[in-house]
Amino acid sequence: MLTISQLAAYAGVTVRAVRHYHRIGLLPEPERDRSGYRTYDAVAVVRLIRIRTLADAGVPLARVQELLAAGPEEFAGSVQEIDKALRAEIRRLQDTRSRLARLAAGEHLALPQSVVDYLDRLRGLGVEERYIEMERDAWIMIAAQVPHSIDSVIAKKHEELDDPEMVKLYSLLSGALDWPADDPRIVEVADIMERLMVRAVEAGEVGADDGIDDQFVDLLDSTMVESSPHAARLLAILEERGWRGWTRIERVPAERLDTELPPS
Repeated sequence: MLTISQLAAYAGVTVRAVRHYHRIGLLPEPERDRSGYRTYDAVAVVRLIRIRTLADAGVPLARVQELLAAGPEEFAGSVQEIDKALRAEIRRLQDTRSRLARLAAGEHLALPQSVVDYLDRLRGLGVEERYIEMERDAWIMIAAQVPHSIDSVIAKKHEELDDPEMVKLYSLLSGALDWPADDPRIVEVADIMERLMVRAVEAGEVGADDGIDDQFVDLLDSTMVESSPHAARLLAILEERGWRGWTRIERVPAERLDTELPPS
C-alpha cells in the first residue's frame, strides 16, 4: 500500500494536486488505517494517471469525471467536443493577441484601421506629430459617435487630400502651433479654408446630415479652439467673412459665393 506522497510520485503529480482531486471528487479518498494514515493501492495510481493525462491534454477538470466513466464512443464524442471548444478559445486568444499587438502601436486604441491609415498618410505628407495627435483625439470622439459611417467619412477625407490646396492647408496648420499671435499666415489659412468651403457648397456637400448632434459639434469646435493658440483668431476671420463653424459649416453666405476670392 502507498502513502499519499508515494501515490503522487508514481502518478507524476504533486501531493497538493492529489488533495485537490479528493476535494472535487475526482479521486476517491480512502479511509484511514489503524495508524491514522490514508493508504492507496494500484487502482488509485491508475486512476490518478488517467486524471493527469486528461488534464494535461487540456480537458477541463469539470469534464474529467465524465470521460473517465464514458464508453469508447461517448469518450471519442466528448473529446471532439472539447477539442472544438479549445479551438474556439485558441481563435479568441489569437484575436486578443492581435488586438494587443495593434494597441502597442498606440493609435489603434479606440480608432478603426481606416483612421489610422489616414493619420499615417498625414505623416507621409510631413504633418507634425503634435498636430496629428490633436486630430487623432478628435477622430477618436467622432469614431465613437458614428462607428458605422466612419470608414465612408475617412474615404472622403482621402479624396480631399488629393487636392493640393488641402495638402497646403495641412502643411500650414501643422506649423501654426509655433507661429506668433499676429502671424500673417493665419490670413493665408483663412483664404485657403474659404476657397475649400466655397467648393464644398458648390458640390452640395454643405448641410448634409452627418449623423452628429449639435452638442457634439460644439464639443469638437471648443476642443479645437482650446488646443490651438490661433484657432480663435482664425474662426473670427472666417466669421467676419460670413462663415461660421469649424466641424460643420452652419451658415453659408450666398453673397460670398459670387465674390472674387483670394487666388490660390
